[in-house]
Amino acid sequence: MTEVDAKLLNALRIEGEQREHEGGGRPRWLWVAAAVLIVALLSAAGWWFLGARPIVVQTATAIAPAAAGAAGAVLQATGYVTARRRATVSTQITGTLIQVLIEEGDHVKQGQVIARLEDSALRAALNATQANVHTAEAQVALARAQLTQAEADARRQGDLAASGMVSSQAAEQARTLAATAAAQLDARRREAEAARAQLVQAKVNFDYTVVRAPFAGIVTEKAAQVGEIVSPLSAGGGFTRTGVGTIVDMDSLEVDVDVNEANLGQVKAGMPAEAVLVAYPDWKIPAHVLAIVPAADRGKATVKVRVALEQKDGRVLPDVGVRVSFLGSKEVAVKELKGVLVPAQAIVMRDGQSVVFVVVDGKAVRRALTSAPRDVGAMKLLPDAVQAGDRVVLAPPESLRDGASVKIEDERR
Repeated sequence: MTEVDAKLLNALRIEGEQREHEGGGRPRWLWVAAAVLIVALLSAAGWWFLGARPIVVQTATAIAPAAAGAAGAVLQATGYVTARRRATVSTQITGTLIQVLIEEGDHVKQGQVIARLEDSALRAALNATQANVHTAEAQVALARAQLTQAEADARRQGDLAASGMVSSQAAEQARTLAATAAAQLDARRREAEAARAQLVQAKVNFDYTVVRAPFAGIVTEKAAQVGEIVSPLSAGGGFTRTGVGTIVDMDSLEVDVDVNEANLGQVKAGMPAEAVLVAYPDWKIPAHVLAIVPAADRGKATVKVRVALEQKDGRVLPDVGVRVSFLGSKEVAVKELKGVLVPAQAIVMRDGQSVVFVVVDGKAVRRALTSAPRDVGAMKLLPDAVQAGDRVVLAPPESLRDGASVKIEDERR
């Protein structure tokens, strides 16, 4: 390249400052500021979008100590009220119902008639056996009269034979007739006994048409209606009932609870307990352990424990849920706790402080604990910060903040 060419190229160059101002160009810092602004706006929009989406959480209801069980309980478990005497009353024979005299909720006494079957055939059989009994008894009376006459004839013939007026053969024949009459009387008596036995059987069969309550209790289910066929055995069809109704002896109600195998050593037969019905959380029922059933559920790793209720009234119903607290002594049953009980996983640490999150109108409200929680069985007692009935978040995630929108996935009690 010649010196002249180099000078021409230098003349064509545009300085950087000149490029920024000529041709309507903008300073470089304006482009940088715009890019920063766009990134900030995108970040704010993303934060707003993610923050507006509700966080899915699980909750549990905070409960008063009276609803959860007694203070000082060595173990708590849940179960159901069961009846030791419960019967689905059926018939002894297959037949058609002509009367059903019970309804759900009726109180019945032992032996009370609760239903009747169609009985025309059995009534006819009963009448026939009664007639046979009458006939047999008449035959007995006839045979007795014949025996009396034969014995009188035998005595007269004996006297005449002794005096020589008749032969000894005639006297012997008279005695044979008397013995025959005695044998006939015995046969008629046995026939009468057989007829009376048949009458008893016919009465039993006839009584099978009347269904009676096996014990006193309350009717919990009416299983059949008038006109339906009832059979003590399943006939395999949808139109044959196997029972008339179910009766429960309310005095036999007790509680069955499942205790985890790991905690079974804390439960002893006869130890005091306290039961609280789910339907009546403020009613504490004194109880005690009846027995530990010597069998385990392999699938659930639990053992059934029978608990007797020491107080019963109309509020205790079969199959209702119960919370049972197993107590170390009866004295602890009268102690009262202040505060509410929540699951232990509801308490988390935030900024070096124990807090819980309560769901209020779809928002998570953070509440700090001013007092240390206390262990009560598997629960935590919170003296403050939470009220009975509040729904606390279980295992709050790190992303959960005060005021965040939440969606409840599952309600635990």
